[in-house]
Amino acid sequence: HGMFLEPQEKKRSMKALLVKHAKKTCSCTPAKIKDYIFGFFPVLQWLPKYKLREYLLGDIMSGVIVGILLVPQSIAYSLLAGQEPIYGLYTSFFASIIYSIFGTSRHISVGIFGVLCLMLGQVVDREVERAGYDLEPAALSVLTHPAVHGNASSSPLNQTLQKLTCDKSCYAITVGATMTFIAGVYQVAMGFFQVGFISVYLSDSLLSGFVTGASITVLTSQAKYLLGLDIPRSSGIGSLVTTWINIFRNIHKANICDAITSFLCFLVLIPTKELNERFKSKLKAPIPVELAVVVVATLASHFGKLRETYGSSISGHIPTGFLPPRPPDWNLIPNVALDAIPIAIIGFAITVSLSEMFAKKHGYSVKANQEMYAIGFCNIIPSFFHCFTTSAALAKTLVKESTGCRTQVSGMVTGLVILLVLLVIAPLFYSLQKCVLAVITIANLRGALQKFKDLPKMWHLSRVDTVIWLVTMAASALISTEIGLLVGVCFSMLCVIFRTQRPEAPLLGWVAESETYESLSAYKNLQTKPGVVVFRFEAPLYYINKECFKSILYKQTGVNPVWVKVAKKKAAKRMLKEKEADSGGNQTSISMDFVSEPLGFHTIVIDCCAVQFLDTAGKVCKDYGEIDVQVLLAQCNPSVRSSLIRGEFFKEGEDHLLFHSVHQAVDFA
Repeated sequence: HGMFLEPQEKKRSMKALLVKHAKKTCSCTPAKIKDYIFGFFPVLQWLPKYKLREYLLGDIMSGVIVGILLVPQSIAYSLLAGQEPIYGLYTSFFASIIYSIFGTSRHISVGIFGVLCLMLGQVVDREVERAGYDLEPAALSVLTHPAVHGNASSSPLNQTLQKLTCDKSCYAITVGATMTFIAGVYQVAMGFFQVGFISVYLSDSLLSGFVTGASITVLTSQAKYLLGLDIPRSSGIGSLVTTWINIFRNIHKANICDAITSFLCFLVLIPTKELNERFKSKLKAPIPVELAVVVVATLASHFGKLRETYGSSISGHIPTGFLPPRPPDWNLIPNVALDAIPIAIIGFAITVSLSEMFAKKHGYSVKANQEMYAIGFCNIIPSFFHCFTTSAALAKTLVKESTGCRTQVSGMVTGLVILLVLLVIAPLFYSLQKCVLAVITIANLRGALQKFKDLPKMWHLSRVDTVIWLVTMAASALISTEIGLLVGVCFSMLCVIFRTQRPEAPLLGWVAESETYESLSAYKNLQTKPGVVVFRFEAPLYYINKECFKSILYKQTGVNPVWVKVAKKKAAKRMLKEKEADSGGNQTSISMDFVSEPLGFHTIVIDCCAVQFLDTAGKVCKDYGEIDVQVLLAQCNPSVRSSLIRGEFFKEGEDHLLFHSVHQAVDFA
């Protein structure tokens, strides 16, 4: 067929490769040390090159605006994570500063993320209940009775008493900080072992469905605060349904003051956020409506004495300054190590995907493994300072970008704004109602919940992605967030397997006056060559779809070589019996005619352009060869060609039956 390609010689000595890699890894030169330090601390690369006049104004403006937005959100999300408001402010402060040092993205805003707070809050509630903090007062009085102290030190009651030396909020942040530390360790380990490829399995539709499902759970968990109901948080499988049942059972106990406050806050927040969204191109900065609502609501609650008069639930005392650092509780690690895995994966997946999205938009590159280090250290270091889990957040990143952010100096400015609140302003939020914080949390779920409006468009683009989105969303909302993520990953993998298991496999026809072959089922006026069938299998060929490949090929060609061989053998046996019985020549000639009956084609050309790899080549060529039909392979990529040659797919001297184009193969046939 006139074209021969000589393969490159590949010297694959495993020993040489290992020695080369070891030399490269273990060598230590001043230049390499400098590159390593500058790579590990990206701030050392971009800060000396900072263009003061060009960047400073935009960075200060975006940093201040994001800081103002973060203050009410940090307090609100603390409630979601089962923590006191001050810990949310600590978390936002440390995350903003640490990411500025270790992060490679210039635009993303790292801080508290609602979905992670929900997942953390569920674990915190579980551990707090296990420790005995949610016991009834009568049970606590039994525990503190002098007789109990006389028991052995191994007594479960005595262990509970030891835990009770730290109050409920203290124990809650201990659990939260320990879990944050473990999640950070996982993320740094992922960066060290360069397993960023895990994020490949979390597709956009899967992440979007997971965030929407978790947002529904967040909304459900905050509904009781809107109505001022004092009901325990449900956790575990089916917590969403259980929570709504408890809400409706206790609806008659709703606090009218909290319900009215919630309604008025929604009436202000939702329309203003819609205006911010609609006119974001015309507004120099978004209207800080959340901060305005928090200030007005706090003043109204304080001067209206809403707690004393109507029994409204308020934030309470928020101290100023910082608490002394404290290590995580090492004894809690076995309890929370498993729960930290999904938090670590979701945290780094969202951070890496947002980093890459904004880097692509603004024309620079980010390092996925360094991003994992950055988000890992944003969890490990703050865990010693009474903080909980963080990741990148889309809404705040969009605000940061739209208000002129150019570098992570913006993040440092945000940290300074929160520091000002921590040192001076925090105690002023004493009278802020919890229902206002719940309204802020729910109002920030708009983006995730509005994905339902995009379903028709998503369905039109890709039905498989839409089904993955729906399954992940439903599992995350109705079962639990962790199981929902696992269900989504497993289901999306099954979808990939099913797509390769039943792929398109058309017969091809020749486009006149060209060397192009296209699907006969997709296009009209295509020509076929007499005696030649051209077949294309549009998927990798491996053990799962091996039988599917053969069955579709047999169906499309109309010839199953196994059946033809069996029929020939039966006919030959029958002919032999007839000869032996000497029963006449006519029937014998009929049998011979059947044996030599023509098939309608003498060659099958298989177009392998869509076959990325061959796990098993099968017996197709051999089976067709036994009934005098030649099989030619065209457009095999180099890895497929080498697999066929290594597997002795061809007899000696037959490797010329591999063709570089379908047209060559048909001409040869």
